[in-house]
Amino acid sequence: MSHVVYKDRKNTNSRKWDECKEKFGKENILPLWIADMDFEAPACVKEALKRYVEFGVFGYYEPSVGYEEAFIRWEKSYHNYEAKREWIRFSPGVVPAINWIIQILTKEQESVLIMPPVYYPFRDALVNNRRKIVESPLRRIEQGYVMDYEDFEQKIVENDVKLFVFCSPHNPVGRVWKEEEIRKVLDICKKHRVYVIADEIHQDMIMTGHRHVVAASTGDYDEILITLTAATKTFNLAACQNSILIIPDETLREKYDEYLNRLRIKGGNAFGYIAVQSAYENGREWLEEVLEIIEGNYHYLRETLEKELPKVWISKLEGTYLMWIDLGEYIRPEEMEAVICDKCGLGVDYGAWFGSGESERFIRVNLATSRENIETAAQRIIDVLKK
Repeated sequence: MSHVVYKDRKNTNSRKWDECKEKFGKENILPLWIADMDFEAPACVKEALKRYVEFGVFGYYEPSVGYEEAFIRWEKSYHNYEAKREWIRFSPGVVPAINWIIQILTKEQESVLIMPPVYYPFRDALVNNRRKIVESPLRRIEQGYVMDYEDFEQKIVENDVKLFVFCSPHNPVGRVWKEEEIRKVLDICKKHRVYVIADEIHQDMIMTGHRHVVAASTGDYDEILITLTAATKTFNLAACQNSILIIPDETLREKYDEYLNRLRIKGGNAFGYIAVQSAYENGREWLEEVLEIIEGNYHYLRETLEKELPKVWISKLEGTYLMWIDLGEYIRPEEMEAVICDKCGLGVDYGAWFGSGESERFIRVNLATSRENIETAAQRIIDVLKK
């Protein structure tokens, strides 16, 4: 019996499905953009929330010890990383946490480094907080992407970089970084006293044959490193607004605590804590099924597009549920939106959102949906581009 249930989310106040008009200017398109899933959360989450709702008192809430313990067990069991309770901190989301840490650890006009093409809220955070954006682009090779360590170090030195925002696994290119790759960048950061935010929100969305390595587990980097993660992507819980920071260094923890104290943020909502705890305790079987669906959708879409459109280039998916597709041999970058949205009737994330230049040839497709939707998307792209 399948534990994973696909839901029609139209007219449910879903940003992905019901905000297409605002986002793309068209209503009746198939949305494959924002990174959430079209699947019901695990049954254990629904049952835990139902018990809380039926109790019916929604006063001030203190998360149980079980919340942190469930996360600690999960990290140890599936990522071979031992987080201590006193290291764990709350944020309503990974993106707010990134913005807060930028404010805590850097000053206006100081340099912060990103590796495009990369998740666009990183750039937004730097613009909105008036930090200088320094880019060390990933290098595209035949299979996918690699980091350019020489360029990375050079950019740090030339721009007196204070902070590096590291995406691991990498969104949108789907790389799951190997231990030696992570260690190389962290060694460079440690050498030049650069702080690192490791955004590991996709840590559980890992394809067969790959393994997520927690950056903090690769060596002695506690003085420079803050890890951000969440059950959000893993169990489709974005609406619960509950993310986790791991801050092993006491000085960094104190800075974070002091900052949140100034904002008067003491914690999150009860629904988030309850959902996350139950997911980490009992959601593994559901996740395994979801990963199978995503991997199946990836292979189907890749094989179908490559067969019918041989000049398409697709980054090998090692992690995340986001597919990075180069359509530049068929569509000019400046026409990408007109073709994909108006002619194909698809709502996707456009490569230009993740960085300029070569990225503009790409689209990012969310695979966490039904096979039927992926088949529809494939057919529409093929029908239009073959003309």
